[in-house]
Amino acid sequence: MAKPGRISAKPLSVLLNDVFSEAYAKQGFAARELVTRWADIAGAEIARHSEPLKMQWPRPVQGQPQEPATLILRVEGPAALEIQHSSDVILQRVNRFFGWSAVGRLALRQAPLSRRKAPVRGRAPDPKAVAKVAETLSAVEDEELRAALARLGAAIKRN
Repeated sequence: MAKPGRISAKPLSVLLNDVFSEAYAKQGFAARELVTRWADIAGAEIARHSEPLKMQWPRPVQGQPQEPATLILRVEGPAALEIQHSSDVILQRVNRFFGWSAVGRLALRQAPLSRRKAPVRGRAPDPKAVAKVAETLSAVEDEELRAALARLGAAIKRN
């Protein structure tokens, strides 16, 4: 009987590559890197207040060169004016990323950004509660384990 071949797991990004590529293509993005690397392309300050929404390509006219696309950015309301004043810089950075003049103008849409906020870290449990729980853990010999269990117990009781 022959041995079964080696089974190797494929990364999720490889399996979903076609799905993501199709979704980005529907929004006019030839490559998803413009969205995923927006902070690297536009700069941290601009990326903090904006995100690429889609690219609109004009219909090609036969015999004419392809016109550059319009990059539509979702921008937080208060930062829209600043982003508009920085549009030349953004266009230069995006076109430098593509390596050719792919984008000719920006269009801004004021709306809340879709990215998720960083999770809020909980506060440390009360030291008195930790000490109270630690008293009940006299059977645990390891000091570090006892302290960790006491913090866990106090945090669970708090919630």
